[in-house]
Amino acid sequence: MLRFFRQIRQRLLTDNPPAGSRRADRFSKYLLYALGEILLVVIGILIALSINNWNEGRIAKIQEKSVLSNLNREFLQNKKALIQTIHANEEAFKSGLELMKLMGKDKSQIVIVNTDSLIFQTVEFFEFTPSENSLSDLLQSGRLQLLENETVKDLLYEWSRGMALAKGDYETFDSSIEDDLLPYLTKHYSMKDVDMYGNLNWKSKSDLKNDKLKIFEDIEFENLMDDMLYRLLKYNNSLKKALLVIDNILKESGSE
Repeated sequence: MLRFFRQIRQRLLTDNPPAGSRRADRFSKYLLYALGEILLVVIGILIALSINNWNEGRIAKIQEKSVLSNLNREFLQNKKALIQTIHANEEAFKSGLELMKLMGKDKSQIVIVNTDSLIFQTVEFFEFTPSENSLSDLLQSGRLQLLENETVKDLLYEWSRGMALAKGDYETFDSSIEDDLLPYLTKHYSMKDVDMYGNLNWKSKSDLKNDKLKIFEDIEFENLMDDMLYRLLKYNNSLKKALLVIDNILKESGSE
């Protein structure tokens, strides 16, 4: 196209007008020549901008694809860890329910149940700590704007809010265990007997005299267990909501 305009401009300069209008025509030719030069410069700039915009768009697409790939890989890992955490906490919840069924029962019904193991499993809960390296880098660097998919952006913000709420639920749940339930059990139950099922792996029970089964006659223990189960259920429900968000993020970023 530039060559075409140059040919027109050259033709205007070489044409020979009649003698009487040569001076005026020469001025007109130079004016057209100047306008042609300006037009050529403008066209050149527009073409350069178009190429630059196309190149920037191509680079942005490559970067967006890389960002989505990193997010997808990270949330796949988070999904596996989250499912394991939810399952472990559900097992702890079930053990707690079994303990609650023993409240107020006759000792003859309680002694046939392994309460040591149930108590250990009840307090063997887990906190979900997600991997958020890609997400943190995306948010802190401002590269979130690379994503054209607004749904993905909304889901990432929803994930961050959900994790903040889940963290709060866990902290209140954990404090109820550390500050209330475990101190109670320390006073009224043999923790050595409980730890036979943990990492300490004691080979024998405590030799100290202690009527462990009396806790199942104590309203305080029932209330502590009730509070603990309530908070554990609340925390696990927060994690299940987060699992739904992960599924949507994986779907939008390219993986079911």
